[in-house]
Amino acid sequence: MNIQLHRVISDITGTTGLSIIREIVSGERNPVKLASLKDGRIKASLEEIAASLTGDYRSELVFILEQELQLYEFYQTQIEKCETQIEQCLASFTDKVDVEKKPLAKPKRRGKKQPGNAPQFDLRTHLYRISGVDFTAVDGLGALTVLVLLSEVGLDPKRFKSVKHFTSWLGLCPGSRVTGGKVKSSKTRPVASRAATAFRMAAQTLSRSHSA
Repeated sequence: MNIQLHRVISDITGTTGLSIIREIVSGERNPVKLASLKDGRIKASLEEIAASLTGDYRSELVFILEQELQLYEFYQTQIEKCETQIEQCLASFTDKVDVEKKPLAKPKRRGKKQPGNAPQFDLRTHLYRISGVDFTAVDGLGALTVLVLLSEVGLDPKRFKSVKHFTSWLGLCPGSRVTGGKVKSSKTRPVASRAATAFRMAAQTLSRSHSA
């Protein structure tokens, strides 16, 4: 359709983007009227948004856009249902800490936009309540990463004899391919572990940080 809306607003699935897309699907074609739907937080001007909405509104292309919008909304509904199930599951765990007597500290991401896949409920408090530890205080570990780690590893650290056993199970410790008394390779061995992948991604996010 040659519409360049994604070049003037950072997220077309946000309030402004979806409002404009829904109006296009409903039949609105006036770029000025469409631009007037912008949220007050959008930095782009009305003129810039209107210029980005000047395109080729062919009926078959609008039909495709409508189907894509319906698919997006359907998947959002499915995600919400999954989140409801996850929250119910977390609520079934017993408390290891009273969050009212020992409340969580303020999140490190305060003032920053949450990740696009962040759940709509207070995941961080649930994880703190059932584990007794605020793992998100560790640099690189967000609530979603901690959720993956706890779901894969569990809440009982006694399952592993030592830190060395844990890192070996994850496949994150150096390998020890020795032939004839000589080390042939010390590469980490390949493992299919969601926990190991989560740790690697957490470490990658800190590649430019000044933390330890």
